[in-house]
Amino acid sequence: MPNHRYRSAFDRVPVAEITRDWPNRRTTTAPLWVPVDLRDGNQALAEPMDPARKRRFLDLLVAIGYKEVEVGYPSASQTDFDFVRQLTDVPDDVTTVVFTPARRALIERTLESVRDLRTPVVVHLYAATAPLWRDVVLRRSRAELTELVLTAAEDILRLSKGRDNIRFQFSPEVFNLTEPDFILELCSRLTDRWDATPDRPVTLNLPATVEVATPNVYADQIEYMDKSLDRRDSVILSVHPHNDRGTGIACAELAVLAGAQRVEGCVFGNGERTGNVDLATLALNLYTQGVDPMIDFSDIDRIRETVEYCTRLPVPARHPYVGDLVHTAFSGTHQDAIRKGLAEHTRRAAAAGVPEREHPWDVPYLPIDPADLGRTYDAVIRVNSQSGKGGIAYLLQTEYGLTLTPEEEAAFARHVQRHTDSTGSEATPAELHALYQQVSAS
Repeated sequence: MPNHRYRSAFDRVPVAEITRDWPNRRTTTAPLWVPVDLRDGNQALAEPMDPARKRRFLDLLVAIGYKEVEVGYPSASQTDFDFVRQLTDVPDDVTTVVFTPARRALIERTLESVRDLRTPVVVHLYAATAPLWRDVVLRRSRAELTELVLTAAEDILRLSKGRDNIRFQFSPEVFNLTEPDFILELCSRLTDRWDATPDRPVTLNLPATVEVATPNVYADQIEYMDKSLDRRDSVILSVHPHNDRGTGIACAELAVLAGAQRVEGCVFGNGERTGNVDLATLALNLYTQGVDPMIDFSDIDRIRETVEYCTRLPVPARHPYVGDLVHTAFSGTHQDAIRKGLAEHTRRAAAAGVPEREHPWDVPYLPIDPADLGRTYDAVIRVNSQSGKGGIAYLLQTEYGLTLTPEEEAAFARHVQRHTDSTGSEATPAELHALYQQVSAS
């Protein structure tokens, strides 16, 4: 393969030198999660959501606890404009975000879409800042792009005058491939132009629009901005990782360690190319470390069903936490460990005199209790030709109340092995029970 055609990310743009503090930090509180499914995720769909699907998705996001939601790109289509105009019934504690490029006519259209909204609104301005985008797409110098952005910021300020419910956000698109000194100067000039204060902070969203480097590089870039920005106490530092290298989740987690207070993404990682960062995985990763994610995933299958309906995209079976097979073991050694771990969990809870759902969770191969996500243990162990006696015995005991001796387990497992080898298929609990009855009768 012609690898000589490609350059290291370090050869494209310099990474500012910093004294790294992020490797020694731990995340103990959830950042502000901001789902962009209705805008960024929607523009990545072959069939964009109609207003009814968008509203169903928005209602789901609000119901499970998201407090800030990017609701659309009002200047992109009449559908998006009309949808935003109808959001006068959003709860008072939910902030709606609307997205606009740095063009006066489109900014005017965007502000018109939120004219009747009285709940908090963030107007999200963006412009691509990386050298390749400046030279090839925009054909503007650094100075010309700076003037474009500052003029747009002034337009937003003018058009929102007297609207105390409106705050401002800026995304330097492809931040991770932009010169650090240019980004720092541009962002600092914006916070000055918008007169950011602790009571009315500006959100600076720093996207890894196209993921090109290892997550530690992104963390260094975020920490540099965290330590260098003017009016830092008046800035909400936000990140928006994509997943081109398959490490978007790691980028977000390290960025939070590096000072990010806010994370944009999609609930299950939808988005252009390989997708935006997956907010459900990020939140539940924190949950498994004992940190309150501030979002309620206790009925994850209902959430998945709604997202699949709205996006017309299936969630893969191996998707973290929500996939059909993520709690399932087919391997005999895994099944044996899970079976013993569940039994030990039951024993410890009883000894402590507390319900099993309240006792600390520590079961091999299951980093999270499926019951915490609204699931049962029915699919935790399934039997095929790779399975062992422990999993088979577990299913007979839990499904039919049959307790086998160790000798019986071993003998019956050999019978099941011959059956699954010959069929090449999974053996359901009902099939196992029928096989057991045949063996017992013979």
